[in-house]
Amino acid sequence: MPSTFTDPSGLSRYGWTDTLDQTFTEHYEAGLLPARISRVDRGLCTAITASGPVRATFAVPPVPDPLLMPCTGDWAAVRPGTDPHLAALLPRHSAIVRSSASNSSHGQVLAANIDTVVIALSLAVPLDAAKLERLLALAWESGAQPVIVLTKADLADDVQTVYAEAGVLAPGVDILVTSVATGRDVEALAALVRGTTVLLGPSGAGKSSLGNTLLGEERLATGDVRAQDGKGRHTTVRRELVPLPGGGVLIDTPGLRGISLHDAADGLEQVFTEIEHLARSCRFSDCAHDTEPGCAVQAAIQAGELPQRRLDSYRKLQRENAWAASRTHARLRDERAKRQKAITSHLRTTYKFRDQQR
Repeated sequence: MPSTFTDPSGLSRYGWTDTLDQTFTEHYEAGLLPARISRVDRGLCTAITASGPVRATFAVPPVPDPLLMPCTGDWAAVRPGTDPHLAALLPRHSAIVRSSASNSSHGQVLAANIDTVVIALSLAVPLDAAKLERLLALAWESGAQPVIVLTKADLADDVQTVYAEAGVLAPGVDILVTSVATGRDVEALAALVRGTTVLLGPSGAGKSSLGNTLLGEERLATGDVRAQDGKGRHTTVRRELVPLPGGGVLIDTPGLRGISLHDAADGLEQVFTEIEHLARSCRFSDCAHDTEPGCAVQAAIQAGELPQRRLDSYRKLQRENAWAASRTHARLRDERAKRQKAITSHLRTTYKFRDQQR
């Protein structure tokens, strides 16, 4: 049956499009409703439908894969009724994924179907280059467009130096210097964000304050930071999606302490694009950029064109990403082996039963 979704003040406000509507045809025919997940709790999620939010249950398999579980930002098919149930997730066009905080081989989805990743870093503390590189790798790997926002400019002593450092670490990325207290460049940020925007960054970076400014109301909880190190407590305890007054939606996230990569090879290439470019000029295609003759990367370091720290960081993140990938591959092999063992056991039982009936 043709789609009946025409209300521009309904799901279109949350990012619903004609393309999504067309892919939903079979779900319409099954009596399901389109919805966007705004929040996920244990076994429950808040799903925004064209007629308003509902609390929907969803099935959790005995051995759940976090990558396949509902996440804030997901589009879903909901079975309506007195006990709404999430029947299916629509394919994601982008997702921010990090290694699971439990140190398992699974990935953890932080936000789905996002268009803009705002990486918030406080100017009240020294710039952590390694942390910025990790956050950028997550953002680029997601398929969304990163934007770096240096917050709390009113508390900074040397804004230009930090701005220049961030520019070196993030070529091709828009960087804004903001202050919620003074209103500096807040309008410029509002003009840059589009579609679904997610706020990423450590606790105390001012993400929730920035979000409240974009929302035009004090909707997100904020808290103080410690004066000695600029670190804050987790005032945001869960990811939540809310509509922006000028269009689009915003996802606020808890502060990230652990930023472990998960299958982020493409993101790393984008973050360290200058090293990737130099490596093409190395004499050997498998150059490790160490002691090999004709290494363009080492030549750039010797000439002062590339900091040694940058290469060290690149190698560290590559090793971490490769290790995470190897653990994932090992888990998949184990899962395939267990499935095959179960199939074999079932077949043996079946054949034994047949033999007994003869």
